[in-house]
Amino acid sequence: MEELRERPGPPWRHWVERAGRVERAGRGPAWRSALLVAVFTQIGAGWAAHAQSGRVALDGFARLLLLVGPALLVVRHRYPAAVAYGVSVVTLVYVACGYPYGPVFLSLALACFAAVVAGRRRAAWGAVGLLWAGHLLIGHWLYRWLPPPGDGPTPWAQEVGVTAWVLAVLAVSELVRVRREQWARERAERAAAARRRVDEERLRIARELHDVLAHSISLINVQAGVGLALLDSDPEQARSALSTIKAASKEALGEVRQVLDTLRSPGEAPRTPAPGLDRLPELVEQAEAAGLRVEVTAEGRASALPPGVDLAAFRILQEALTNVMRHSAARTARVRLGWRPRLLELYVDDDGPATGGGSDGSGSGLVGMRERAAALGGTVEAGPRPEGGFRVTATLPVKAAAPGEAP
Repeated sequence: MEELRERPGPPWRHWVERAGRVERAGRGPAWRSALLVAVFTQIGAGWAAHAQSGRVALDGFARLLLLVGPALLVVRHRYPAAVAYGVSVVTLVYVACGYPYGPVFLSLALACFAAVVAGRRRAAWGAVGLLWAGHLLIGHWLYRWLPPPGDGPTPWAQEVGVTAWVLAVLAVSELVRVRREQWARERAERAAAARRRVDEERLRIARELHDVLAHSISLINVQAGVGLALLDSDPEQARSALSTIKAASKEALGEVRQVLDTLRSPGEAPRTPAPGLDRLPELVEQAEAAGLRVEVTAEGRASALPPGVDLAAFRILQEALTNVMRHSAARTARVRLGWRPRLLELYVDDDGPATGGGSDGSGSGLVGMRERAAALGGTVEAGPRPEGGFRVTATLPVKAAAPGEAP
């Protein structure tokens, strides 16, 4: 079976997936990223202080606030909601103290990003909303009593910028969350498809093994009984029965080996072609060697069959004749092939009374025949005939074979 490969994504997908993996809830402390944010914040705040001379100069308390935010980020994977609100409060205190604007907001952006990716969207929106409302309150009312002295109301253009920054952080966080969920669904669908293919392959192999072994062992069982019964009275006939057993067992071993080779070497072509209706005469000979006379008739014009339909038709006929030998006292079976436009009909009749289980159309072999036909869009019906005996009817849709395709 071919190895499942993921489809290539956009060039930036790797970085978004990596960011999502980094922010996955339940991971250990994020020391490295928090330390990087702390260093960048300390350096960036110093540059911002030189550019914003009208703000309060950085002091020890400001440096402490610039460290508290990144320190909280260390546990953002385990407590995303608490960290988002905590960093929001620390950032709001920093702004209320009149310190210069700058990279202090980076800690809040990472905290909200982690909360959204972890599924705590309300906490992220609440933390950002708290900072926005507090900034609005400080910039237009509380500035009279807060440093720096003589500060005026915050320009509305600056408020628009803060709002845009808040919305951008949340939008990026939501985008990463949605894309991660989408990729998780795609991975789950690919895994489910791979499991389905494995199950289908196992079912196919089990069906093939059942059909091969059921037919061959039934034939061997019948011939073994004949050989034992005639061993003393007719040694030549017993020898013929043993020869049939040898040929049937050799053929069964070859077919079983072919099926098992697909497990050992997935993807390689089989060494021998799959059986089809071209082997129907061989199947008839085996049944007649077991004492069952088989009459074969055909209606319509025979045409090339797709490999799947050809194999299913052969296996259905094989299983039907095997059931006649195992579960019926009939000595004659009639096989009829009906070639119709885009349809192949198979009939297997016998006139003998039932002698064992599976004669009511519910045996495991009949279930396998129905599954084979259903996989191709066909049907299999089995049951007693009104005039006596048993009938198996199979209908298989046939698509036009490609030019030169062998049946």
